[in-house]
Amino acid sequence: MATSQDFVNWVCGPDLNNNYLRYVLMLEQDSVRRFSHGTTHQTMYYPEAKALHVLMPIRAEQDAIAEVLGALDDKIAANERLVTTIDQLATLTWLRESAEGVAVPLSSLAHFVNGRAFTRDASGTGRIVIRIAELNSGLGGSTVYNDIDVPDDHLARPGDLLFAWSGSLTVARWFRPEAIVNQHIFKVIPKDGHPLWFVNQALRMKLLEFKAIAADKATTMGHIQRRHLDEPVVLPAKDQIDRLDDLMSGFWDRALAAEEENLRLEITRDELLPLLMSGKVRVRNAEKVVEEVV
Repeated sequence: MATSQDFVNWVCGPDLNNNYLRYVLMLEQDSVRRFSHGTTHQTMYYPEAKALHVLMPIRAEQDAIAEVLGALDDKIAANERLVTTIDQLATLTWLRESAEGVAVPLSSLAHFVNGRAFTRDASGTGRIVIRIAELNSGLGGSTVYNDIDVPDDHLARPGDLLFAWSGSLTVARWFRPEAIVNQHIFKVIPKDGHPLWFVNQALRMKLLEFKAIAADKATTMGHIQRRHLDEPVVLPAKDQIDRLDDLMSGFWDRALAAEEENLRLEITRDELLPLLMSGKVRVRNAEKVVEEVV
């Protein structure tokens, strides 16, 4: 595979395990950033990349460390594939069952509670403040934390449904610990006992249409308006919804469980990484930890 000039190809010789090198670079991200230039687009020049130095153990030790950490990453990847497959099955099931359904306003199915500007004067501690970046890319160096008290409708807990209605329109199942919902994101709360999976699928059926509306906005950040939530969406018949509930609720719960498991696996990997690299934890001890979580 060819790469552009924006990439550095690290070619590993016989004394270097390429997966071990990947974990070294993960561990040394802060050091790599110190060599980077620019603000909006950080760049590391080739001479600086070439000048990076790290101490490497013998190949057998590299292989053992990469295998332990790789077991965690393999499980994470398997869970990600499982979540994708489950969500695709749920969508295909919905499309099949709603082919001859009835149309109702989307807003009749749920309350859409808009977040507020909770990043303002944030304390830097406490709960995550969920912005569109956190929905699309997960947590990062720019993630904001705040320890303020907010109404329950502005809190997202694992399994809650969120809808970013501005910028990059996104429908997301929140799976991280309790967090605060920021502006430009709706917390979607089902009405009249509707199951969460039901509201999720109905909202996803409108997503392409909403994105087209947002793209037509002559602004720097496209969005929809609350009135667009009153537009119709086609639903399965009531008896079909009841019949599907066990299956679709099972899909929702299993995908959520896999996402939550990945959080635990990532924490374990990130804790073991510096300990293994520094020799503070031996491979045999790390293997026992991995066996307990994989």
